[in-house]
Amino acid sequence: MTVPLSRRALLPALAAAALIPRARAATTLRVAYIPILPMAQLFVIQAEGWARARGLDLVTTSFSSGPAMVQALASGRFDVAYIGIGPALVARAHGVDLRVVAANGIDQIALLGRGAFAAAWAKAANPAAAFAAFHRAAGRPVKIATLPKGAVPDTVLHYWLDRVAHVAPADVQVLGFGENRLQQALLTGAVDAASTLEPAITLVEERDKTALVLVRGAAMFPGQPGAVLAVTGQLVDRDRAAVQTLVDLHVRATALLRAHPHRAAADLARTMGKGLLTEATLFKAVTSASMNPIADPRAILAATVKLAAYQSRLDHMAPVSDVTGMFDPSFFLAAK
Repeated sequence: MTVPLSRRALLPALAAAALIPRARAATTLRVAYIPILPMAQLFVIQAEGWARARGLDLVTTSFSSGPAMVQALASGRFDVAYIGIGPALVARAHGVDLRVVAANGIDQIALLGRGAFAAAWAKAANPAAAFAAFHRAAGRPVKIATLPKGAVPDTVLHYWLDRVAHVAPADVQVLGFGENRLQQALLTGAVDAASTLEPAITLVEERDKTALVLVRGAAMFPGQPGAVLAVTGQLVDRDRAAVQTLVDLHVRATALLRAHPHRAAADLARTMGKGLLTEATLFKAVTSASMNPIADPRAILAATVKLAAYQSRLDHMAPVSDVTGMFDPSFFLAAK
């Protein structure tokens, strides 16, 4: 038989219950991202379950390219963006208050060649000669696939063609694609080369034995900035603690990528790979010379200023008056 408790008897129990902290509701962050390996820190955070454990609920939305993401950021639909620094600059130029709080990697873009163009490259005295020789033999310019205008691979490719390799404009045709279509264009032989990123580099090299990396990122654009973790100014003003927690996890994920590539590859296979990329392929990509994960945003600042000036010259965007002001390293410096 249940004996009802008197009001006086209930008081100690009620007082004890009041001392028990209530579980804090998770802070929701709306995250835009591109499903490519330079965004690996996000995929590691998801796979490891770190965000939920630290009180964050990351609601993610995938985009095919950075320029497509810029429009969504301008609408105010997102708090966080795992985005290329090029599109981040475009967004900033269009009035979107984005703050770069961490870097993802450096020198990650490479020029990948295949087929007759790769063969011509091996025989030529220099890059410009390889392009000219292919043009003469094929009766058409070299077709190079990259991401759309404003994306970092596109800007870096144009910089390399113009400022480094001095390729004649008549000898090259640059084609912009989304990431999946770019990879497909390479594998079907629709293009001769691509300015691209991991894991497309590793995947194409595995499936097309004529494919090889012609130029690595540092030779295309020294100190090449790549993807970044950016947050809106509104989020910084509203919830600095949430931003700090996310940067903490980003730094932790960067350390895991560098120190434990096998574990990182397993994480990526469950998240980014979704059964389409094997763990073995992702391990090769994670340990590739085109990966180079870093977290310190200061490491890419000087090169970003240079990239912004070149993007403006290409008419991809209006000049960004204060690139340095777009970077906020305080969260990285406080990370633990």
